[in-house]
Amino acid sequence: MRRTALTAMVPLLILLATGDASAHASLDHAEPRVGNTVATAPREVTLWFTQKLETAFSTITVTNSAGQRVDTGKTRVSGNRMAISLRPTGAGTYRVKWRVLSVDTHRADGDFTFKVSP
Repeated sequence: MRRTALTAMVPLLILLATGDASAHASLDHAEPRVGNTVATAPREVTLWFTQKLETAFSTITVTNSAGQRVDTGKTRVSGNRMAISLRPTGAGTYRVKWRVLSVDTHRADGDFTFKVSP
């Protein structure tokens, strides 16, 4: 009976031990916040993820409502944080697109918008 109980538990233990290793990096939070309206144009966009990122394969782009890039093109990555500076902008809606490769080699991407009020 002991052997049967142990045999039944082995798959569960394996699943629990490997569950975190197969997770993808996901966006934890951002500044400006996802969907938020801010009073003044930010100087940069910063994203925090649930896992550490690979610097060479993680990027952010920020575009205005006309689809023109307003970022400087130089994404900075440190651990699980990624940021990009913005050129001076005005009121409007901005789209942030991100693509990351986590240290466990899983890719993830996404996007969100924020607004700058007039």
